Amino acid sequence: MPQSLDFLGTTQMQFIVILIGVDVILGILGSVVKKEFRFGKLAKFMHAPVLGYIFGFAVLSQVAAELPQLAFVAQGAYILIIVALIASVFRNLNKLGLPLPGAEKM
Repeated sequence: MPQSLDFLGTTQMQFIVILIGVDVILGILGSVVKKEFRFGKLAKFMHAPVLGYIFGFAVLSQVAAELPQLAFVAQGAYILIIVALIASVFRNLNKLGLPLPGAEKM
């Protein structure tokens, strides 16, 4: 793999992709249970996480690799992405009927 694509194999990127996968599955299950499933909503949902989270983090990782003094920006973005994905997973678990404290506020 070329060195410029090394960030795709990082643990951080893999964790983001796994959380997006879990979020998609739980979102689909939650919308089917609530009888709100629409393919258009699924496409719209995939647009934001894939473009925003994966490509956004990929660009920030590349910038951090080239300018090490900006590495904190990529780390901060990673933390924010993980928090956002975990909040979405909790919301989807709440849709499935699993009462989680504070899930409706996320």
